[in-house]
Amino acid sequence: MKEVYDFLKSAGTYFLATVEGDQPRVRPFGTIDVFEDKLYIQTGKVKDVSKQLQANPKAELCAFKDGEWLRVSGELVRDDRTEPKVHMLDNYPELKAMYSAEDDNTEVLYFKNATATFSSFTSAPRTIKF
Repeated sequence: MKEVYDFLKSAGTYFLATVEGDQPRVRPFGTIDVFEDKLYIQTGKVKDVSKQLQANPKAELCAFKDGEWLRVSGELVRDDRTEPKVHMLDNYPELKAMYSAEDDNTEVLYFKNATATFSSFTSAPRTIKF
């Protein structure tokens, strides 16, 4: 999973896909963190993406860097504990202007039953499960 985290962190921006009914929804994200050996993302509970994930936790993200791309698919599980929120915000201090570990909006979610696939045009895909 460290390789997945390192790729996403160095790519900077990845795109997260969710579903709303039968309509796919995709948007850019930039937060990625590892806490207690789980891969986390962060958003706000008031956002549509949060509502979509609570209705259907299946999601996929995709990032591209240096001719290689990474897709991670699985379920995103909300973690309401303060500790992972603090960890995320400490790693993204610029978010502290909008979010707090103690507010009712900050949401961190971790991947469960995840499959990460590294691909490129020049090599066979590699898959990691976590």
